[in-house]
Amino acid sequence: MKVFWGTVFSVMFLATTVSATEAEQTETGLNLPRMASLRSDHINGRSGPDTKYPIEWVYRQKGAPVEIVNEFDLWREIRDWEGSQSWVHKSMLSGKRTVRVMTPGENNIYNDDDYQSRVIAKVEDGVFGTVEKCKKGSAFCLVKFDTIEGYMPRKALFGVYEDEVVKN
Repeated sequence: MKVFWGTVFSVMFLATTVSATEAEQTETGLNLPRMASLRSDHINGRSGPDTKYPIEWVYRQKGAPVEIVNEFDLWREIRDWEGSQSWVHKSMLSGKRTVRVMTPGENNIYNDDDYQSRVIAKVEDGVFGTVEKCKKGSAFCLVKFDTIEGYMPRKALFGVYEDEVVKN
């Protein structure tokens, strides 16, 4: 009997997972995939959408950007900057847009959205910042790191899409 119900649940879950990939059919009605950030400095990433599933990851970086790739009830399947996927409760996510610098070594922060503009600071890979805006058609986003605000190329950042417009 337990095996039968487990199989039924698995089949129902797989059907929901497949249909949730279309934006019109998501639990929230929001597009998938979409970016978000971690709300806490201790978040359990599970192998499935419920507390009965084992913990695969413990995220310890509040404000880190993640990509929501699926929804199921109160749970969101996320992909982190390393490509790992797990399920977290929706209360552990924030709509605040953040980025993680991905290009190894020192990265330039520019005064304007142009490689020819003045470099105002440098930032190491792995640092998190807040997205202020990304203009349509621009290869750059305005990002804030603590007290420094400047432009960085999108390709150096995890947390924004290639052609996405972000307004804060």
